[in-house]
Amino acid sequence: MNWYFLVLSKYAQFQGRSRRKEFWFFTLINALISMACSLVDTTLQLPTLMEGYGVLAALYAVFAFIPTVAVTVRRLHDQDRTGWWALIMLIPIVGILVLLYFMVQNSAEGSNRFGSNPKQNDNSTLSV
Repeated sequence: MNWYFLVLSKYAQFQGRSRRKEFWFFTLINALISMACSLVDTTLQLPTLMEGYGVLAALYAVFAFIPTVAVTVRRLHDQDRTGWWALIMLIPIVGILVLLYFMVQNSAEGSNRFGSNPKQNDNSTLSV
């Protein structure tokens, strides 16, 4: 849960690098919270705002959008790629697969143009 809060503390920070662990723990907890919101929406029969999105799920999606984009950009920076690569997800199927491939790759060794390696800094060591 600490990795999730770390990403939220960097809510709209697009500079720097994020390690794989930070990205994937945030993604996992984000997905679990989204499912819980959808379950509550369905259980309480709350009105839907869009197709398949209840009030809570839609509000959470709006809240989590900027941190999700920010951590994705920082993860791309970790591999010495520009954040504009995140737009590749707009290409149906292939784009998402390419972005997924980027997200599972290891960090670039040492410092790059986006900062020092977060694994080597170890300033974000959290107990999970």
